[in-house]
Amino acid sequence: MAAGSRHISDPTTVGSRPDATRERRYQLYDLHIKMSSHRTRGLHGNFGAYARDIYLGPAASSKAPVPADFAELERLAMERLDPDAAAYIGAGAGAETTTRANREAFDRRRLLPRMMRDVTGRDLTTTVLGTTAPAPLLLSPIGAQSLADPEGELATARAAATVGLPLIASSVAHFTLEQIAAAGGPEAPRWFQLYWPTDDELAASFVARAEATGYAAIVITVDTFVHGWKPRDLERAWLPFLHGIGVANYFADPVFRAALVRPPKEDPAAATDHFFTVQGNPSVTWDNLARLREMTTLPILIKGLLHPDDAQEAAARGADGIIVSNHGGRQVDGAIASLDALAGIADALAGDLPLLLDSGVRGGADAVKALALGADAVCLGRPYIWGLALAGEAGVEAVLRMVLAELDLTMALCGFTAVAEIDEGALAG
Repeated sequence: MAAGSRHISDPTTVGSRPDATRERRYQLYDLHIKMSSHRTRGLHGNFGAYARDIYLGPAASSKAPVPADFAELERLAMERLDPDAAAYIGAGAGAETTTRANREAFDRRRLLPRMMRDVTGRDLTTTVLGTTAPAPLLLSPIGAQSLADPEGELATARAAATVGLPLIASSVAHFTLEQIAAAGGPEAPRWFQLYWPTDDELAASFVARAEATGYAAIVITVDTFVHGWKPRDLERAWLPFLHGIGVANYFADPVFRAALVRPPKEDPAAATDHFFTVQGNPSVTWDNLARLREMTTLPILIKGLLHPDDAQEAAARGADGIIVSNHGGRQVDGAIASLDALAGIADALAGDLPLLLDSGVRGGADAVKALALGADAVCLGRPYIWGLALAGEAGVEAVLRMVLAELDLTMALCGFTAVAEIDEGALAG
């Protein structure tokens, strides 16, 4: 040993052989599994146990495949991605002040833990519009996921199905909605997100395909009828749709194809031009909601509302649910943070409709804050794409398990055993 150095003993190895240490770890892990198996009534067990799985797992391979620190996760993912893909995935509108505001809104809210409560048995099970999930967490619709991994939405669908969380599949996915459904399996909970096109027949076709493939709800995104001003994308003059990424649902659709002279494979340029003609529709109004209702009996949620008056209008027009969202800060620079808009909308609706929160969620503690402000569930976006970029399906699953673990542990440490118990009293001030 070098002079002046100190040897710090590992307490698990003092007086023990390596094999004995390994055996002790196995014993602790087995005991942990036995203890946790009867404690939680949720569909997929004690989510907080994921931390113990990492600490006590039977081998070093139990370590999570992606960083638990989401700031580090983002940094590594952005380094791994192609520069064009990194710009597209990470871009916010304008100076990206809305993207930052989303995080600042969560940081301003502080939780107020309560102690000396029996939180041994925790049940995070949540049902929204007939879709039951093991926790109040869904995967936000994100398009063109093959930018992060060749398996894209297929890997994400498999990971979501493994954990049991509902996936909201995007209209602009790299794979078709049918392929995504097949990847998740028949029992996996899933919703379909619709950008209302300029062709109502195309909208009806998308909805019919979703119904036929087992999607349980339609989420119409209303804040992206035109693309926001995103300097990161503009500086690179690059969009995935110009390169055949994110157009699969359109190129495979019979209504879309009927409008082409030649199939997309024979004339991809003409198909791409038609995609840009139909994909965004600035003429959409509340009247479109009535037309959508005529197309489907599935629950309809409106994603992208921030104003209480719009939420009340949605309720009056027959929407079944609302997702409060500013599109992750990608559309309007200087817009209100989604979390800051949540409480006003919750007050305006007074519990009339299920309310979800999207944009800025980076962990389970964030989810608790959103639930305290009136959300029935939250949607996770960019973090799972970072996991996808670093480790594919395993990366997505790890990110989801991390968020679920923090949600479960934060609830316990704040004195809650069920999602329904969380209210404004969970927040300080």
